[in-house]
Amino acid sequence: MRKTGLQFFYSFPCHIQTVVVAFLIGLFMNNIHAQCFKQIAAGQYHTVAIKSDGSLWAWGHNSHGELGDGTYSNKKSPVQIGSATSWSSVSAGRFGHTAAIKTDGTLWAWGDNFNGELGDGTNTEKINPVQIGTATNWASISAGYYHTVAIKTDGSLWAWGSNGDGELGDGTNADKNSPVQIGTANNWASVSTGSHHTVAIKSDGSLWAWGSNGDGELGDGTNTNKNSPVQVGTSTNWSSVCAGFGHTAAIKTDGSLWAWGWNNSGQLGDGTNTSKNNPMQIGTATNWANVSAGDYHTLATKADGSLWAWGYNVFGQLGDGTTTGKYNPIQIGTTANWATINAGAYFNMALDINGSLWAWGYNVFGQLGDGTTVNKNTPTSIACPVAVPTPIISSFTPTIATTGTTVTITGTNFTGATAVSLGGT
Repeated sequence: MRKTGLQFFYSFPCHIQTVVVAFLIGLFMNNIHAQCFKQIAAGQYHTVAIKSDGSLWAWGHNSHGELGDGTYSNKKSPVQIGSATSWSSVSAGRFGHTAAIKTDGTLWAWGDNFNGELGDGTNTEKINPVQIGTATNWASISAGYYHTVAIKTDGSLWAWGSNGDGELGDGTNADKNSPVQIGTANNWASVSTGSHHTVAIKSDGSLWAWGSNGDGELGDGTNTNKNSPVQVGTSTNWSSVCAGFGHTAAIKTDGSLWAWGWNNSGQLGDGTNTSKNNPMQIGTATNWANVSAGDYHTLATKADGSLWAWGYNVFGQLGDGTTTGKYNPIQIGTTANWATINAGAYFNMALDINGSLWAWGYNVFGQLGDGTTVNKNTPTSIACPVAVPTPIISSFTPTIATTGTTVTITGTNFTGATAVSLGGT
């Protein structure tokens, strides 16, 4: 079962009734840059990231609780999710859910769960991280629009969530709200989930795909959906692959770049807007290092650290200072120190070699994390957040006061508090 259209936004007022006093204490964020984040994940309208200390942070759209901070409120700047410092990897879904793995191999998920994409055996959304099962051998995770796919340390492949187009790969079209193993193979090396299709590489370098194929995004030469993994060609030199919204991009071990699927906005990068149902080499360069497919655009880096982008650009998501689409890869700026890239729906997040975070593109929900909701058409530096401990109040005197009365508050961790608001009757 599939939901369509833009998300609805909910407001959940908190009615606090108290006889004496209610405290609202604002916290602040300090800013540093060097070696801040070690992993980033851009979803449809939200972003999640792991800092070098293993803490988890999120910002942007939150109407389904996809940030995991226990609220439904959008955030324009990074907020820490819980206090754990044992997060290892995270993936932001393209509609409204998030999945992550801790260093102990446990799997966690939160946010939208209409199709069972959290994998907790229910279809109820969660606004805080919940552990999925008891397994402690999860190795990697990829969250799509309404489905999730993961690989365990034994090389087995697991999937759950929406399956209307066969994107789970279990040979059916029935949704699953808990992880199911896909086949019996135990040599899966990497996996990437798109809108309604999935692509993966085995340890032998072969490429496999399944799910929706109306635009040729599986790359098997047809436009027919598949509900089980099918091998794409016979090559065994695929190095990495990324599934976007109806298109797919991949890099071979020789550094060549390939793309296929939907091409309405030039997101394949072959100079046309004609869709392809077989992998097509993009240009002749053999020094491509990383590629990430967004909704209608694609982002990539070369081995020299340079950044390149192409496709849809109405919101400035290409980062070239314009809002004009491009049908071929163009270099973004002259900087050659880009290390990690991640394309969201209409925006991008990237890390440079120093661990500094950059963002650009669509920002209506604060998904760039720069404290605004203004779109950016060039990479914008995002300050590294530092959490301040939660203030602990031990007492206040007097306990009942009228306007203008001085109230003395004692406690700890007040450093950085920007406001203390007293209220009540």
